[in-house]
Amino acid sequence: MENTKNGISRARFLAGAVAAGVAGAAMLPATGAQATEATGGRRGLRHRGVVYTVGAGETPGTAFSTARMRRDIRVIRDDLHADTVDVTGDGVERLNTTATEAAEAGLRVWLQPTLGDAPERDILDHIAETGRHAERLRRQGAGVDFSVGCEFWLFVPGIVPGETVLDRIENLLNGTVDYARMQRRLDAFIAKAAAVGRSVFRGRLSYAAAQDDKVDWNLFDVVGIDYYSSHPDRADYVRELKRYLRWGKPLAITEFGTCTFVGAPEAGGMGWNIVDHYKTPPEIKGNPVRSERTQADYLVELLDVFESMGLYAAMVFEFVTADSEHRVDDPRYDIDMASYAITKPIKDRPGDPESDWHWERKEAFRAIARRWGCRDRS
Repeated sequence: MENTKNGISRARFLAGAVAAGVAGAAMLPATGAQATEATGGRRGLRHRGVVYTVGAGETPGTAFSTARMRRDIRVIRDDLHADTVDVTGDGVERLNTTATEAAEAGLRVWLQPTLGDAPERDILDHIAETGRHAERLRRQGAGVDFSVGCEFWLFVPGIVPGETVLDRIENLLNGTVDYARMQRRLDAFIAKAAAVGRSVFRGRLSYAAAQDDKVDWNLFDVVGIDYYSSHPDRADYVRELKRYLRWGKPLAITEFGTCTFVGAPEAGGMGWNIVDHYKTPPEIKGNPVRSERTQADYLVELLDVFESMGLYAAMVFEFVTADSEHRVDDPRYDIDMASYAITKPIKDRPGDPESDWHWERKEAFRAIARRWGCRDRS
């Protein structure tokens, strides 16, 4: 989700459960037979994608633009060489319009509504409305997967104490949570969301869980994991990911990525935390060293791993984070360093919230485009 009541973007609280140590019971390793069944014995990713967030934006200057979205979809298809777009965020009209645009461009659609900090009934209605649209696209012949949401313990009030996302993260980090009660509430809401998804969508259903979440994957057709690990040895990635094949179902990496500074992969889902958001304007803390190469190398390494395992899908997080401005004039305000995006937003008037802006490609974009472009030509 890109926008909440606090104006806190998705990139600022990724994978909080892993950092807070709130995981449920660990998954058991897959057997060889289960792993083969889940991957079909294939090599290479079946679907290669990028996350495209369609939230309202945190400022007037970064508000959702249909014209900008349409241009971005063409770039994702023609220049990045992705075959899938993970359309996520909130706002039924934004989600459905973007999903339709992607489908009409010949891309596969992974549609994932992520309305947060709203009453439970509103979130379920949001899932239903977008799920109905996903079903219409599917019946029209588009390739569509539908995910009922993302890390519900973070986005849905009532599972973890706290009125807002930031309140819930603080309670998790402080350990002021009854984890058994949290798990019961999480299980109950996931089951409700899955039932709503099944009632409106007849294709493959999924959910995007944090790495160590305990989820009953019998409710879904595809296991979805937001993955932000960093290991020195590729074999460690494979060993870790095999845990999610124990269900004998396709595995989709619904998010993976890292920020744009030296040491970011080791920070995992907490890389955004180098920004002091209590200052106006927000300011980079300490003296991190910007490194687009660090981000690019990490993404390519993970793609190697996912392809070697023959996974169902992997979605790079994310195409653009409009509110994370790149500044070359003053590193203190180069918020893009804390962004997971593979493009960097540059404003016509640096530091002006209402300024128009454009994005430019990072090294990560170019590295992925080379990799996926070679695959298209093979």
